Amino acid sequence: MSFFSDQTYQNLSSTDFQIGEYEACSFVGCNFSNFNFQGSSFENCTFRNCDLSNAKVSSVSFRQVKFESCKILGVHFNVANPFLLEFNFQGCQLDYCNYFNLKLKKSIFKNCRMLEVDFSQADLSGADFQGSDLSGVVFDRTNLEKADFREAQNYRLDPETNRIKGARFDLEGLPGLLGKWGIKVG
Repeated sequence: MSFFSDQTYQNLSSTDFQIGEYEACSFVGCNFSNFNFQGSSFENCTFRNCDLSNAKVSSVSFRQVKFESCKILGVHFNVANPFLLEFNFQGCQLDYCNYFNLKLKKSIFKNCRMLEVDFSQADLSGADFQGSDLSGVVFDRTNLEKADFREAQNYRLDPETNRIKGARFDLEGLPGLLGKWGIKVG
């Protein structure tokens, strides 16, 4: 398997990408939509302004990977390699992604749009959702202890079926917690 370190790749398309191990690499303005990354691993890498929509990530390793201003629609991260999995998403569009049953402690999802994302049974303790649009996001038996929801919008989560001890919410977020009981705030 090929090994790449400390490289910057700009404007690559999926036909230019080589399956391999990438460490401390940057991908800028790349189009990897519908690409199958199986067999690759990424450690301490950054994706900036990339399109990874509908990419296949089965058994792919993501260790300390940062995504900035990326479009990542419909990716099933739940089939990625769970060992040392760590994400940092900032300003990304993550609609229809799946994180079912993943351990994503302290992962960052700041200022992202995350329509209809599935976080069922995930461990998101200490995760940061500040400023994100969480319309239709599924939190079911999810560990959200000490997660930060300040300035997040449009979320609905049931405190009876999710662990939320120590999580941080704005007053504006109360309807997302109380909606199940038909309680109106304000």
